[in-house]
Amino acid sequence: MSGDGVVLIAVNQQDVASTNQADVLLRLDPWTVSPPFEGHPTHSLHHLRMVHLPDGLLFEDGLDRRWFEHSGEVVEEVIFPSRHVAASGQASLTLHPIGTPHLDEGEIGPYGGHGGRAPPPSSRLAGWWKLLLERAGNNPQVQGFDLSLEVTHHGPDLGVPCMFIEVGSTEATWGHVGAADVLAHIIRDTLLSEDDATKWSPARNAGETVVVTLGGGHYAPRANLLAAAEGVWLGHMLATYALPFEQNEGEVGGNWKQAINAAIEATRKSFPQGDLVCSMDKKAFRGWQRQAVREHLASLGIPLLTSKGVFERANKR
Repeated sequence: MSGDGVVLIAVNQQDVASTNQADVLLRLDPWTVSPPFEGHPTHSLHHLRMVHLPDGLLFEDGLDRRWFEHSGEVVEEVIFPSRHVAASGQASLTLHPIGTPHLDEGEIGPYGGHGGRAPPPSSRLAGWWKLLLERAGNNPQVQGFDLSLEVTHHGPDLGVPCMFIEVGSTEATWGHVGAADVLAHIIRDTLLSEDDATKWSPARNAGETVVVTLGGGHYAPRANLLAAAEGVWLGHMLATYALPFEQNEGEVGGNWKQAINAAIEATRKSFPQGDLVCSMDKKAFRGWQRQAVREHLASLGIPLLTSKGVFERANKR
């Protein structure tokens, strides 16, 4: 279960994928109605809080701070049940951290987030990914659904670990009851566990391998592979588009270094005493870009490992 704070589940009242997950959670346990938050309904169960926000989640900046001001309770983590949108229309179940570290500092992203910033990723990403693979892989409730992590993207901007857990990818599947049931049970079974092994504990997990991935597409194939392995924890995932390089007369510029720094700093906050490493999709970058990344990570003292190297490092623990 939780430490001294509360875990906030933020629901979008205008999103059936979000409200369906909330409805399952409310049916499974005896939640109580709590005082309204900024005029919106809330529920409580042990250390869990659920808030039903009126319209969207991507611009709910400072939700953790606002909850503290409302209730006096410290929020230690925020979970966002949500829909996932993709042009492919493929039915899917996804998990991802949030942030827009590649945008110019001070810029507000078109889908929320503040440039140069990445909230701490939920330490549960890898654990929930493993559970999703286990529970949904051959589950007739979600037959035909793809399973994937997504890279770090969009808002809101928060100061505590957070994660989106989503049903995709079009109106045809957002309201899928079986999908909501699978995801809601993952939320419930871990957040209410007496010994939740999906959440990082410095006392239990100190020295274990935590990976930040660099490069690749939006659906994070490298992270999907790495996070499925035992002993591997997952932090931020930066797609190639989130590592913007510029080259001018031999000088390497662009916001790529800013993005890496923000992702590493935020991941460290979520995994105190973790063995933080990076893994890069070499094919996603040109030679001079790869060299710039290597040199920068070396200056930070962060190992850059192949997928095999990550597995070997994790297995030595």
